[in-house]
Amino acid sequence: MTDDRPGEFELIKQFFAPLAKDPGSLGLTDDAAVLSPRSGQDLVLTKDVLAAGIHFFADDAPEAIAAKALRVNLSDLAAKGAKARGYLLGLALPSDWTTDWLARFCNGLAADQTAYDVQLLGGDTIRSGNGLQVSITAIGEVASGTAVRRSGAKPGDVVFVSGQIGDAAAGLKARLDAKFVKANDLTVAEEKHILARYLLPRPRVRLAACIAEFASAALDVSDGLFADAAHMAKASGVELVLDPSLIPLSAALHHLQIKSPADFASCLNGGDDYEILAAVPAEAAAAFEASARKAECPVTEIGTVREGRGEVCLTAGGTSMDSVLETGFRHF
Repeated sequence: MTDDRPGEFELIKQFFAPLAKDPGSLGLTDDAAVLSPRSGQDLVLTKDVLAAGIHFFADDAPEAIAAKALRVNLSDLAAKGAKARGYLLGLALPSDWTTDWLARFCNGLAADQTAYDVQLLGGDTIRSGNGLQVSITAIGEVASGTAVRRSGAKPGDVVFVSGQIGDAAAGLKARLDAKFVKANDLTVAEEKHILARYLLPRPRVRLAACIAEFASAALDVSDGLFADAAHMAKASGVELVLDPSLIPLSAALHHLQIKSPADFASCLNGGDDYEILAAVPAEAAAAFEASARKAECPVTEIGTVREGRGEVCLTAGGTSMDSVLETGFRHF
């Protein structure tokens, strides 16, 4: 069979050059991009690598794979209070890739570039010996000296989380177990909701400015709510006291809480939420909530920060619930 797929340089020209609109990309005609931060801005850089069979299913729609790869990085930038500016793409294609698949993948990137006002700056494409892999380095900007770190939480701060928690982990359970939805009596709408939350994260980019203005510490919830809360607590040298009964849940997760408490507990810390966990000074809490609502990205108060040694404490009505704590997602 004749292989009529384009070679490396034609591939770049045909599929990726149309995505590179920022002058710093040099039209993908050179070995590197040239990017200067705007006056009074710091650059914020983040990278995530996604692999078939680990972060997505190999038969997922190419558009969805592209969108997920980009969005998980945009989520990291938002948690720093940064606005996305561009990204570098590393793509390792399996031997059986097709031009149709790649065209659809690039269509997914193009759609999200428009939706999130971000541009391709450069990257690399190679042949993979072990399935599809997508690596994106996202670059954002934030006013100099104002990037919000995970290490700034202070005793007395109020802990907030955006959106809803646990849906993506439930969606993964539904993908892995054909009986999961029926066994838990989830409705068709609930099934669609959790599957969509797993497949397509919703980075809270509209919350970035609110984080930059009000938060003392923030990070995106990717490993799991309690696991990431522990990351913040350890980095800040404090204790986060969270009330699981306050965690915002979808109808699907409320349903799961009743039908299968064990599955529900694991979903709360299952990861892939890509919401933002933030610690905000108590005196700024009301303004933060109001600003988040105005940005159409509501947040929910779920706890407080107190002096401690880098741990998370779960309580509900004064009763300890630390048995709910799990390690969250780990690669190794």
